Amino acid sequence: MAGVRRITLSEALDLGPSWRHACHALLYAPDPGRLFGRIPLRYAVLMQMRFDGRLGFPGGFVDAQDGSLEAGLNRELLEELGEGAAAFSLGPEDYRSSHATATPPPRVVAHFYVKQLTLDQVQALEAGAPRAKDHGQEVLGLVRVPLYTLRDGVGGLPAFLENSFIGAARDQLLEALQGLGLLETRQLPPARH
Repeated sequence: MAGVRRITLSEALDLGPSWRHACHALLYAPDPGRLFGRIPLRYAVLMQMRFDGRLGFPGGFVDAQDGSLEAGLNRELLEELGEGAAAFSLGPEDYRSSHATATPPPRVVAHFYVKQLTLDQVQALEAGAPRAKDHGQEVLGLVRVPLYTLRDGVGGLPAFLENSFIGAARDQLLEALQGLGLLETRQLPPARH
C-alpha cells in the first residue's frame, strides 16, 4: 500500500510524540462447521465494518494513560466488542507487526496483534457486540472472513477481498492467514500494489 511502510516495534516506539499509535487485533478460532453441509469453514476469523464503510479489525488509538499498547488495545476491544472481550486479554506475545503512515496527517503507527480464541469465545463476541459501547457508532457490525473459494472461483474469499479495507488491514489479514497456516497457498490472491 502506498505511503505505508512496515517497521519494527522498537522503531515504532522510538518515533516520538508527533506520532499516534493504534492497535488492532485479528481474533480467530477453529470452526468445525460446514457451509451448506459440505464446504469446511475451518476457522472463524473476525473483522468489523467500520463507521466509514471500510473493513478493519477491532481496536483503535492508544492513549498515554493506557500505560502500554496492549492495555490500550484491550480497552478498545471492550469498547468495540463488549463484555465478551473481558474473557481474554492480548499481551506482547500476541504482537505481529507495525506499519507506519506519515502522510496524510496524522502520522500513525498501526500495531497488529493476533489471538486464537475458542469458538465459544468468538460466538460470545458476536452475540454481545451489538450491546458494546461503540456499536452503531464507530463499529457497524462484526463479519466473519470466508476462508473458502466457491466453485465459481469468485465467491468466498476472492469476493471478500474486493471490499474496501482501512489502511493496511487487507495486507495484515492475508499475512496473518498465511503465517498462521489458516489459508492454503493456492487460495492466496495476488498482492496489490
